[in-house]
Amino acid sequence: IFADGSLGSQSALLSFPYKSDPSTRGIAIQSLDELKQLVRKARELGMTVAIHAIGDLAFQYVVESIEQYPPQTGQRDRIIHAQILRKDLVERVKKLPVVLDIQPRFLASDFPWVIEKIGEEHLDYCYAWKTLLDEGVMCAGGSDAPIEPINPMLTIHAAVSRKTSPNSSVVYIPSERLTVFEAVQLFTLGSAQAIHQEDKKGYVQKGYVADFTVLERDLFKIHVDDIPSVQVQMTAINGEIVYQK
Repeated sequence: IFADGSLGSQSALLSFPYKSDPSTRGIAIQSLDELKQLVRKARELGMTVAIHAIGDLAFQYVVESIEQYPPQTGQRDRIIHAQILRKDLVERVKKLPVVLDIQPRFLASDFPWVIEKIGEEHLDYCYAWKTLLDEGVMCAGGSDAPIEPINPMLTIHAAVSRKTSPNSSVVYIPSERLTVFEAVQLFTLGSAQAIHQEDKKGYVQKGYVADFTVLERDLFKIHVDDIPSVQVQMTAINGEIVYQK
C-alpha cells in the first residue's frame, strides 16, 4: 500500500509545509479513513500489510491504522522507508508489531537536497536509523532497487558513514551513524525479522537455514570508506552454492 509519494517530487506527506514550496505538504495517496479500511480488509483476510510512508504525516496515518487494526498474534507488518519521523511517532511505533524496511542508501543520494526540501529545523528524526535501533524498533535493510543500486555494500557504507560517497568529507547527522555490526545486521537478522523467520534465518549457526554470503574482505577490519568496493566471493541459499566468483 502507498500512503504517500516521494521527497523529490514534494509528494511525501508532511505535517508541515515544504521549505522549498510552502504551498504544499505533499500528497496522501489515501485519506486516513481509506488507509484504515485497506488495513481492515487485510486483517479480514488474515493478511499483514507493507505500507510505503516517507513523510511524517504519512507515517502517522500508518501507525494510527495499525493501532486500530493490529495484525493477528504472531504476525508482523512492514512500514517502508520511514525517512521523516518525529519523537512521538518513534514512541508509538516501537509498541507495534512492525518492522521498518529502511534504505540508508537514500541518505547518500538524497540528503543534500532533503535539507533544502524540509529545512534544517526538521532534521532531528530524519533518516534516524540509530535512534530507531536504540529504541528497540526492528529494522530491515533494503536497496529500493531499481530506484537505487541493489548492491548492499553501498547501503552499509551509507549507514555507517552518513556520507554521500567515500570521497566526501561531509557527515550528515553523525549521531545517527550505525556501527558496521548494526549495518550488516539490517541485512541478516533484520531481513529475517521482516519475513518473520528469525527463528530459522538471519544467523549462521546450527539449526538455521544455510543462507550466507562470503565476502573477499572482512568488513570489520577495513576502513569504512573501503566497504563499497568489497566484492562477493560466494553466495549460498538453503545450503546450495548459487554463486561463486
